[in-house]
Amino acid sequence: MAILRNDLNGKRKRGDYEQVKNTGFGNEMNVVLGGGFAGLAAGYVLAKAQKKVAVVEKDPVFGGLSRTIKHDGFKFDLGGHRFLTKDIKIENFVKDLMSDGYLVVPRTSQIYMRGSFFDYPLTPTNALFGMGIPTTAHILYDYFKEIIGSKINPREIISLEDWVVSKFGRKMFDLYFKQYSEKVWGIDCKEISAEWVANRIKGLSMWEAIKNALVKFSGKEITTLADQFLYPNNGIGVISDAMSSRIAAAGGNSLMTGTNVTRINCEKFRIKSVDVENGQDRDSLHGGNFLSSIPLPELVKLMNPAPPADIVAAADQLSYRDLTVVTVMLDCDRATDLTWMYLPEKDIAVGRIHEPKNWSPHMAPEGKTSIVAEYFCFKGDNVWNSSGEELTGTTVGCLKKLGFVKDSEVLGTCIVRVPKAYPLFSVGFREPLNKIMNYLKNFDNLKVIGRTGTFDYLNMDLAIKSGIDAAEEVLDVNSGKFAGAGASGEINT
Repeated sequence: MAILRNDLNGKRKRGDYEQVKNTGFGNEMNVVLGGGFAGLAAGYVLAKAQKKVAVVEKDPVFGGLSRTIKHDGFKFDLGGHRFLTKDIKIENFVKDLMSDGYLVVPRTSQIYMRGSFFDYPLTPTNALFGMGIPTTAHILYDYFKEIIGSKINPREIISLEDWVVSKFGRKMFDLYFKQYSEKVWGIDCKEISAEWVANRIKGLSMWEAIKNALVKFSGKEITTLADQFLYPNNGIGVISDAMSSRIAAAGGNSLMTGTNVTRINCEKFRIKSVDVENGQDRDSLHGGNFLSSIPLPELVKLMNPAPPADIVAAADQLSYRDLTVVTVMLDCDRATDLTWMYLPEKDIAVGRIHEPKNWSPHMAPEGKTSIVAEYFCFKGDNVWNSSGEELTGTTVGCLKKLGFVKDSEVLGTCIVRVPKAYPLFSVGFREPLNKIMNYLKNFDNLKVIGRTGTFDYLNMDLAIKSGIDAAEEVLDVNSGKFAGAGASGEINT
């Protein structure tokens, strides 16, 4: 079978594949569905242990959301992807993959709102005077009012709005969290689950933010306040490139890009094979173990025979947020001094921007730079369906308004649309998710891994860890039943 590969323009090219594939893999084959960080980490651990691996990826290159695009001499990630972890095993695993070197990058982030720039995390000046003394006083009043009120009359925390108000007060929620959260997720904050925000910014509250602003070392244990991170010299895609290269170098393995899974064939709660296609080519991959990082609802709906109706209905209740990335190439050495800027206000279409050259000087040609703008969207909405010219005009207009670019500096743009970038955690998502996970537990040769595969907002280090853990479970002959209940093999309730 000749596996085809897509170029960035979606055109098919023959002969551009890692290795010639053969049909009829036996039960010794470990089939990995999805070639993002989790899938590649699993494949690499298995290949390193001299186990046969087949990795199937629908995109033209590996890496998923954590890949680096190269365009006209510029490099950029699909949104900035910083690497930081408290797990020394994962840190050493990733450092080993960054063979061309890496940088320790100081974080310099700001929020733009109400016509002003605010440092994030807060600095003492911003904490006390950034929004003016009356607004700051109102924020602090609302915060202490909420703390006292919650002790007198505790209330149930269901939504993101409930959680943020309880931790920061109503005024801070209205000023920043409401607008930015609704821009990111596309739904009202009352409809976003508190479980997501509680896990995403675990340990953060108004008091912790103020302490971190006044005594900088106090927030080091809170990930969202981290003031530095690791980053490969040539973009985050270096990590996925290294893993896929090492899988190929192990020999006897199969790396398939531009390849879709069309059916997952099951028998008595075991997966027997998966059907795949690439253009006009079709194949069936047989294996003993299957590790899936493809979107969880898709996994359910690809199963043949189909799962019970209630499981399919549960899959229909889980959805994802999509992403459109517009990178503006510039004829200047630097446009900002920031790693990130957050843009919460609704009258600005862009949600977040970053300048790759501030992460690594190797991300742009000498004397030039670029700015990456992220639009959070749903497939089929106005942003997703906008033409390249419209997106370029909107993005350049936004950057000019912020004072970062001039028309004469714009060399061109590169636009990438990313479906199913983030699991959408609406209120009530946990019940259908647990129902699916309980069903998948019955399959003794399936493991779901990664952010989209487990429907969990895993940071980069945890996505990699989920793949490593799954592979190590395969390798452990004493591990008992190999069950797909989530990244850790457990179901959270």
